[in-house]
Amino acid sequence: MPNLFDIAEQCLNISDPDEKCQETERAANAWEAGELELNHHSAVLQIGEPGRPPRPELVTPKDLRQRKVGSAKGHPALIHSITHIEFNAINLAWDAVYRFRDMPERFYADWIQVAREEAYHFGLLRDHLKTLGHDYGDFPAHNGLWEMAQQTAHDGMVRMALVPRVLEARGLDVTPGMIKRLTQRGDHRAVEILDIILADEIGHVEVGTRWFRYYCEQRSLDSEKVFADLLKEYMYGAVRGPFHYAARKQAGFTEAEMNMLEGK
Repeated sequence: MPNLFDIAEQCLNISDPDEKCQETERAANAWEAGELELNHHSAVLQIGEPGRPPRPELVTPKDLRQRKVGSAKGHPALIHSITHIEFNAINLAWDAVYRFRDMPERFYADWIQVAREEAYHFGLLRDHLKTLGHDYGDFPAHNGLWEMAQQTAHDGMVRMALVPRVLEARGLDVTPGMIKRLTQRGDHRAVEILDIILADEIGHVEVGTRWFRYYCEQRSLDSEKVFADLLKEYMYGAVRGPFHYAARKQAGFTEAEMNMLEGK
């Protein structure tokens, strides 16, 4: 029987986006069918960079041109930026499966489902981008999500705190504004896709919340204090608002955590 961790590594290393999405769906189906085993003793290799296509060109965030969604290039550039985030999120989910061993089976089931949904989101966005005369890779992008994955590779607790609960949670905050701008632009299909993504991403952040607290419980740590301390250490305490309170509450943020974020 194939080992889940070998399959996760294979999905991570695939560069072609279509193939990565197809293999993600195939792996998720195999997991649900009980066709993959959990062999925690298989080697964990260092993964410097996941498989990705030669384009888009990766630049620093400050080198990305800011375009208004109302402009000819700004509209597809915005869709492209979200598409890039979803592609990275496929790799992030598989990396969580591959890297963090000796966790309950539910942990792997959760992150496999996240990978499947991120691949679905990527496909929806890429198809829509093509209707705008572009494809994934046509605009520069940054690598911030994967850089944070590398910084948190040493500890699942740190990963769960900072990737789902900070970087991905930021998507919960900014999506309503994007929906408003795209509605004004008349891009109703993009609005439909973002509605799907927002609903699913609440669940993804909640998965991060649940497993972050699991790690804290296993180590007899106060999760709210650990979260605040990790923000100071890795994010220098800076998490930008405004916040989508309802979505964050659904994703498991406590009142104390929201007060702490608002204070920062």
